[in-house]
Amino acid sequence: MNDDRPKSMDRNLAMEVVRVTEMAAIASARLMGRGQKNESDQAAVDAMRKAFDMLNIDGTVVIGEGERDEAPMLYIGEKVGKGTQSAAPVDIALDPLEGTNLCAYGKPGAISVVALSNRGGLLNAPDTYMEKIAVGPAARHAIDLSKSATDNLNAIAKAMGRLVAELTVVILDRDRHLDLIKEVRTAGARVRLIDDGDVAAAVATCFETSGVDVLMGTGGAPEGVISAAAVRCVDGAFQGRLRFRSKEEEARATRMGVKDLHKIYTAEELASGDVMFAATGVTTGDFLKGVRFFHNGCETHSIVMRSKTGTVRHITATHRFDKKPM
Repeated sequence: MNDDRPKSMDRNLAMEVVRVTEMAAIASARLMGRGQKNESDQAAVDAMRKAFDMLNIDGTVVIGEGERDEAPMLYIGEKVGKGTQSAAPVDIALDPLEGTNLCAYGKPGAISVVALSNRGGLLNAPDTYMEKIAVGPAARHAIDLSKSATDNLNAIAKAMGRLVAELTVVILDRDRHLDLIKEVRTAGARVRLIDDGDVAAAVATCFETSGVDVLMGTGGAPEGVISAAAVRCVDGAFQGRLRFRSKEEEARATRMGVKDLHKIYTAEELASGDVMFAATGVTTGDFLKGVRFFHNGCETHSIVMRSKTGTVRHITATHRFDKKPM
């Protein structure tokens, strides 16, 4: 029998994927501010898995919530979608609730996020740290992770036709970043510290109205791959370098196919080929509004992007629970 599956992802798939992030965002937002981190995350996972099963894709999770024995999370290697003969074979990077603490404690910036690529397009990143830098299109050729934060800020400012003092840099508020924060301040840039959610911050650098110009610092490697997929869709730039916490993590990365443990990856190397990205706000942040509930329904704000066309769609949707129970 001939394999008549599409060789690349259908453009209509982008509009289908946003329903996946919408469902996960709504499910987790129901528990917003209750201090229930695990319950919020599980609600998002359950809703996302159910939504994926409605899509005509042959999907494999390559960036997920953990390993197979950690189910019922969406684990690395899990198959999702209908998997029919006509289904597009895709790799998936996902975070049903990026910013679990943000949702649990009612803080801004939690999102539900999914990135898709053709099979083999996403780096199978180990669950370790990654040193990162992300910028928007205007400074896409100015960044170099091998150089200091000061050198990068000077290059970014020059590329954007601005002063370093006019740049806003987002950094995760962690003790490991104390020296970085000091250097950025000494260079003259503004610093915005965030509790969690560096995917949202990386994407925000690509939109002038967000007020965010640069993401710097070390966060999760899986989130780095998702960030790379997002900025590729809008011609931004991302560079990442794995930062291992133990020899065991290094060995695991090698088993997963990482050949150069010290390599600086570009966005194109982390997320290659045709890439789609969708995110829905859970709590209001820099570029997405959170879920807003009203009597028997809610409103969501999402973004959907494609690298192939550069199309960016902002989608505000009203969901009626009396017509479509959730």
